[in-house]
Amino acid sequence: MNPIPEITPMLKQLRLSGILDSLEARNREAIAGRLAYTDFLALLIQDEIARREQKKLSLRLRRANFRGHKTLEGFDFERLPNLNRALVHDLATGRFIDEKVAVLIAGPCGTGKSHLAQALGHAAARQGWDVLFTTQSQLLASLRNAEAVGNYDRKLQSLARLDLLIIDDYGLKPLRQPEDEFIHDLVAERYERASTIMTSNLDFPEWGDAFTANKMLGAATLDRLRHGAYRVVLDGQSYRTPKALQEGGHSTEKPTKSALEKHRKNVQN
Repeated sequence: MNPIPEITPMLKQLRLSGILDSLEARNREAIAGRLAYTDFLALLIQDEIARREQKKLSLRLRRANFRGHKTLEGFDFERLPNLNRALVHDLATGRFIDEKVAVLIAGPCGTGKSHLAQALGHAAARQGWDVLFTTQSQLLASLRNAEAVGNYDRKLQSLARLDLLIIDDYGLKPLRQPEDEFIHDLVAERYERASTIMTSNLDFPEWGDAFTANKMLGAATLDRLRHGAYRVVLDGQSYRTPKALQEGGHSTEKPTKSALEKHRKNVQN
C-alpha cells in the first residue's frame, strides 16, 4: 500500500509539503539500505532544512537587487595582479559585517568594482545576511520620492536596518542639496550599526569632492564612513575593451596604407 496519498494532506497541514519532493527517493533508499526508521526520518528532515534554506537564499538574492550573477568565483583576479587577494577573500567571510564597518572600493572605470562589490554581497547573502545593491542615483531617487510623499524617515530606517548596503558609483554625479543631506543621514544612521560597501571612480582623497555644496557636511559624513573601514584599490586596464569589427563593418580607426591600397584595387575592379 502506498502511504503517500494519505500523508500528503497531513504534511501540507504541517507546512511540510516540501518533503514530498524527496519522499519517494528517500523511501527507496531506506528500503535498499535497510535504514532504521530514525535514519530515514533524519534524511527527510535534512532535505526539508536544505529546501527551506535554499528558499530563504533565493528570496534574499531577489531582494538584494543584484545585476546578474556576480560572484567571487567569476571574478578575474589575474587581470589585477596588484589586488590584495588575501584581503578580498577575508572580506568574503563576512567578518566586516560582524565588525559593522565599511568597505570602500576605488578604481578606474571598467576594473571590476561593481562585480567585486556584488560578489561580496552575494557571499554575505549566502551566509544569511540581508543585502541590498543600489547605485547612488537609484538610492537618492528613492529617498527623494519618499520625502515627497512624507515617508522619508520610514525609508531611511528601512535602509539603516539592512545588514549590508552596497552603494555603487559614489561620486559619479556631484551631491547637491538635499542629496548631500540624504547621504549624510544614511551614513550617520548606519554608523557602528551596520556595514556599507561603496564603490567609486574617485581616488580616496577625492571622495570629499562629491559634496559640492557643503564641504563640512562631506567631511563629517566621510569621517564616519572611513572609521575602521577596509580599503580596496582596483588598478588595471578596463575589461570593457571594444570587440574587433567583423568584415564589412565600419571602423573609426585610421586605415593603414595597405588597407587603402586594397580598397583602391577593389574599387578599380
